[in-house]
This record gives sequence, structure tokens and C-alpha cells, in this order.
Amino acid sequence: MGMRLGTNLAKNSEFETMHVEVSEDGQRRVREAFGVDCVDPGAALEGADVIVLAVPDTVIGKVATGIIDQIKPGAMLFCLDGAAPFAGHLPERDDVTYFVSHPCHPPIWNDETEMDAKLDYFGGIAAKQGIVNVLVQGPESDYALGEAVGKAIYAPVVRSHRVTLHQFALLEPGLSETVNGSLMKVLREAMDEVVKKGVSYECAKDFLLGHMNIMGAVIFDEHKGVFSDAANKAIEFGVPVLMRDDWKRVFDDDEIAASVDRIT
Repeated sequence: MGMRLGTNLAKNSEFETMHVEVSEDGQRRVREAFGVDCVDPGAALEGADVIVLAVPDTVIGKVATGIIDQIKPGAMLFCLDGAAPFAGHLPERDDVTYFVSHPCHPPIWNDETEMDAKLDYFGGIAAKQGIVNVLVQGPESDYALGEAVGKAIYAPVVRSHRVTLHQFALLEPGLSETVNGSLMKVLREAMDEVVKKGVSYECAKDFLLGHMNIMGAVIFDEHKGVFSDAANKAIEFGVPVLMRDDWKRVFDDDEIAASVDRIT
């Protein structure tokens, strides 16, 4: 992620960026990609207005605690995910702004026509995407700066959404990973099961992805269509077989907190 956002910041004249990498390999990658040398953490933090932590969720608390005393009053500590802030891993420092910005990633249904955009599944290269932002703490006036940084590092951005930290946790890990990721994995396992029973991989994949496209477009209001009576009947009886009656408890506060705790 550091290299991803560094690439976009290098294209943006609004910000002056200093790169920090702890490993020699990371420093070499930065030098080869951007033609600049990494700087010592102390030199980077001195006078920095925004400090972006492109590090794993499990070490954000440790890294933030290690540098918090070197951050100037009024500066912004910028996280790429809401898990660590939600779990309370950021150190107490009332005069430092905490901000989260996270990509929605390019949507399945889009208007991309160029091949590099079509193949930009993650975003931040050529495909348009939305972002989600949280002003965790700090003055309201700092939101615009955090949003500008988010739009720069995830460019090209077409929509920017503001949510609370609790709402972000509902989106991720709740909606995007716990539910979407799990169901996506189940879909792949289902396809593999059909292949085991004799259908070719190519046939099963063509059939599943095609039906995911049209059925998803109808379900998510991208296409005004209806399912056949047979499809509706299969869904009616299929959901209880596949899903527990209480599956929506994954969005209960205690379940969200437990999920974030496991992540961080």
C-alpha cells in the first residue's frame, strides 16, 4: 500500500511527500520507483502536516505509539483502515487529528472503456472508485484536508462518503469481509463442487460468473428485471439451507467488536 499511495502522491503537486521504509529492500523499491531516497523517521515527522501509516492493522497501535511524541500539535495521523482506531489502539493525544480513509474499490458494474481501467480491480491506478472517510478526532476544519489526501492516494475518485467510526466498522469488516468475503468464498467452493461432479472448470465458471452478473444487477438495482418463477423458488428454499436464521447478528455491536479485535 505504501508503494500504491506513493505512486499517486508522486503525481499530485498538492503534496510534498517524504518516504519512510524500515527495510533495505523497501528503501530500494522507493528509490527505483520514485527516484528519491527514504528519510529517517525523525526527519520525516519533523514539521509534517500529515503522517500516513501504510502498515498492517496489527502494528498500527505500536507504530503510532512509537512516533506520537514526535508529531507536532495540529498534525494529522492518517490511517488506511478503521480497525485499529475502532479498537482503541491509537494513543491519546488530544492535539493531533486522527483520520481514516479507505477505498470502496472499483465497482463490478461501471462505465470503464479503457483496458487498463477494466483490469484495475483494486483501484488507485486507472479505474474510478469511491472512498469512505472518518474524522475520528480533531477539528471539523481538518475533514477537508483528510478527504483531499484520500482522494489523492486512491485516485481517480468519483464519490467520497463520510461515515462515523462505528459505521465504518459495519462496512468493514462487517459488510465487506465477514459477509461479502465469506459468501464469495462459498460461491467458489460451490463452483469447485460442481467441477468435482463432472462439469468442466471453464463451463462452471462461465455459467456462474454470467449468472452472478445478471442476478446481481437485478438485486442491486443496476437493471430493471425480474427472476423467473423457478429462480425465485430456488432462492426461497436455498437461503434457509445456506444461511443460519440469525446470520445478521454479525452486525451486532458485540460481534463487530469481536471481529475487529481478531483483526487487530
